[in-house]
Amino acid sequence: MNEFFRQLKIQRWDDHRYYHHSRINQTLHLISAISFVTAYALLFKDPAAASLLAWLVSMTTRQSGHFFFEPLGYDEVNQASQETKEEIKVGFNLRRKIVLLSIWAAAPVALWIDPTMLGMFEAASNLEGFARHTGMLWLYIGIGGLLFRTVHLFFIKGVMDGLVWMTKILTDPFHDIYLYHKAPLALMRGELIEQRGTLGPVA
Repeated sequence: MNEFFRQLKIQRWDDHRYYHHSRINQTLHLISAISFVTAYALLFKDPAAASLLAWLVSMTTRQSGHFFFEPLGYDEVNQASQETKEEIKVGFNLRRKIVLLSIWAAAPVALWIDPTMLGMFEAASNLEGFARHTGMLWLYIGIGGLLFRTVHLFFIKGVMDGLVWMTKILTDPFHDIYLYHKAPLALMRGELIEQRGTLGPVA
């Protein structure tokens, strides 16, 4: 169990130091984390609404931070190229994220073409029904993406690595609130890039 938590700490540290230099990205991650926690709570009452919140607010803010604000050149602090960081990334690197987001964007188009989604739903009679079916479809995509990558990691890295990564993904919203709650204040002070060293490396 100690090794599990050590590996979890390593994955979290690598994710922070390689992919979260920008204070704008960190602030967007804070917004994403808060909305994800809200979606977690809503999941038990209204799964479709929770999924819509998670994908339209949480994932949009989270991934726009990575794609538009995070520096993608050579990382002087960690002495690593973008290509090296993408190889190290355990979960969804930028290439895998593009694949996942493409499936996400295609889902409502497929639902529009086939309102029953091969018999999965009764055809929606109004826009609200279409939105709710889209939310459920996105929920299945999110769960499927999480399980697919976890099982994939079982084979390419080991069962522990896969379980550690899945645990990291599911608990990231809570950890990100702790990690980035001061990012908006730093951003308002004019700090666009975090001064490294505020979080120590894993021992």
